[in-house]
Amino acid sequence: MDADAAWRTVSDFAEPTVAVVKHNNPCGLATREVIAEAYELAYEGDTVSAFGGIVAINRTVDAKTAQAMDAIFYEVVIAPGYDDDALAILQRKRNLRILTVGSEPSGKALDLRPISGGMLVQGADDIEENPTEWKTVTEREPSATERQDLAFAWKAAKHIKSNAIVFAKDRALVGMGAGQPNRVVSVHLSQRIAGDRAKGAVLASDAFFPFPDNIELAAEAGITAIAQPGGSVRDEEVIAAADKAGLAMVFTGVRHFRH
Repeated sequence: MDADAAWRTVSDFAEPTVAVVKHNNPCGLATREVIAEAYELAYEGDTVSAFGGIVAINRTVDAKTAQAMDAIFYEVVIAPGYDDDALAILQRKRNLRILTVGSEPSGKALDLRPISGGMLVQGADDIEENPTEWKTVTEREPSATERQDLAFAWKAAKHIKSNAIVFAKDRALVGMGAGQPNRVVSVHLSQRIAGDRAKGAVLASDAFFPFPDNIELAAEAGITAIAQPGGSVRDEEVIAAADKAGLAMVFTGVRHFRH
């Protein structure tokens, strides 16, 4: 299940991307033109949680990337292929499952959840989105760099269990909060993991902010821009809090809310 979650995460990105997944949640995620650099940044997303995790890479693994993974204990590495030198390095590691992935199956994907006496079935969260259509609701527009990071963070949040919060900077996850019963705790967790890296980062929330306290906490952490679905009865209060803090905020109009 973790390997599938990791592969689904990186498959959502057209660019070279690496994910480190633990208990179905990406604790590290990064996009770079050089896959070894993407791995290093993904690992740095949360070096503690990465131990015993699953690494997914959406490009052929080269020797430099495999060598970078050599010192860390992972359960699984999954990718579309491996260079011969990379495979030799990875095969030296004890108890590592090395998986290759073929073409994606055709047909509509379904998301299944067992319940007492039955099963819930819904379509997979594969909505096509265009970040250029997101609505800026604050006085300040996001910069071009912020927009790039917001698109990355929003896609990352889709793969993290709700209540999901993502801090991202320079197309890399620097903090995340997952599976919390309230969104404020997820912001706190993201801030704790990110530390000083939160300064100048952006935030994505998989569902709307019902209260302005999340915005205030994000601003204190150093967040400069936010992506969220919008749709709360208190949207105006939340927007006012963002304006007061000088943040840029966009409404995506889509809620992911993974369970």
